[in-house]
Amino acid sequence: MAKKESKSFILRVDAETMNAIEAWAADEFRSTNGQLQWIITEALRNAKRLPKKKKDNGTGEI
Repeated sequence: MAKKESKSFILRVDAETMNAIEAWAADEFRSTNGQLQWIITEALRNAKRLPKKKKDNGTGEI
């Protein structure tokens, strides 16, 4: 399986929102970073803005 490339960026969030995200992450047994990634991915999926996945052509390569 190919490793996904990650990009880093700074995100400024007010303290109240960050506290809510941290609590939500703890409830779901995720890191805060993992929770933010999940929230963003779900929002993109719901908006139908995620790129289409390439189909496997049977060679194991994508």
